[in-house]
Amino acid sequence: MAGGGKVACAAWIRRREDKATRVFAVYGRAAAAESAVEVLGFDSQDCSLSSEPLARAVLGEEPGDAPRGIAVHPSGDELVCATAKGCRLFKLIFEEFTVRLLSRDVPSLDSVGPQKCLAFSTDGAKFAIGGEDGHLRIFHWPSMNVLLDEPKAHKSFQDMDISLDSEFLVSTSTDGSARIWKIDEGAPLVNLTRSSDEKIECCRFSRDGMKPFLFCTVAKGNKVVTVVWNISDWSRIGYKRLLGKPISTLSVSMDGKYLALGSHDGDFCAVDVKKMEVSHWSKKVHLGSPVSSIEFCPTERAVISTSHQWGAELTKLNVPADWKEWQVWLILISLFLASAILFYMFYERSDSFWNFPMGRHQPAKPWNVLKESPPVPEDKNP
Repeated sequence: MAGGGKVACAAWIRRREDKATRVFAVYGRAAAAESAVEVLGFDSQDCSLSSEPLARAVLGEEPGDAPRGIAVHPSGDELVCATAKGCRLFKLIFEEFTVRLLSRDVPSLDSVGPQKCLAFSTDGAKFAIGGEDGHLRIFHWPSMNVLLDEPKAHKSFQDMDISLDSEFLVSTSTDGSARIWKIDEGAPLVNLTRSSDEKIECCRFSRDGMKPFLFCTVAKGNKVVTVVWNISDWSRIGYKRLLGKPISTLSVSMDGKYLALGSHDGDFCAVDVKKMEVSHWSKKVHLGSPVSSIEFCPTERAVISTSHQWGAELTKLNVPADWKEWQVWLILISLFLASAILFYMFYERSDSFWNFPMGRHQPAKPWNVLKESPPVPEDKNP
């Protein structure tokens, strides 16, 4: 591809338009010559990305310009790319056959230093960044008014996520602690409980819109389990060992039906949230290298996984297919037509009650059955 270099980070772009939803992928490439952000087209039929980028923006030629993470606004109109120097904002301009990336200066983001975590809220009204120095910043988007600025939120950030209703933010530290923040109040709410030998590492809120939960991976020695918290009182509901090895990253699909867990040796699996069972397993995708991120496609059962050694890999998940909207309508129309045909057949083959004639076509009274003589017609002639 143009510019070369390994893919250091990746994300999906979903564009809702009048006729359809368009999906793109964005790569952050780190190269010795120049680092860049690239936008690629996605073919849902073949589950593949375009061989050449549709748009490309250069980040710089210095080592500090290498991309470290990407967060895309839910509208698909903007994205933020984190580097060792700070964060860069890009405006996405979509035209009929072309895509453009326009850089925008944001003083409150340009010089914040290396950031480990970036996240937009689901409604797109809030943007949070967590730094390697443990500094947490939450902004109102796009005004960039500061909602929370906590320099000593953690020793150093490991993971972060915002709840579906944009009310809470969960963050984990490299020292194994985890904290819940109330975004609108701009203050910490509670620390998740753990024993002295436990480390809370990765975290994600549920996304299915039903009863909300918090998923966290918890390491205790060589044993790693996925623990579920109830966000109403922040108590543990239960846990399950899914991947069976140390976990490097955790992700959740946009509809909340699947979790993805990546390992330190390059494997990853997809988990059915309803059953909490592994539905897909990909081994040696990033052989011997920790999976740094897993991003679910917004419209298809596919993921982009990244690692520092092997770059990005697009994988189609081997899970049961979802019902499409047109398939649901087809079933409903078929049921309606089948009901109409059955009613017509029942009507045609039914007894005389259903075929009872109306009006002047009714037959004469069966006087012979009643054993009475029929009335004599009255003579109307004068």
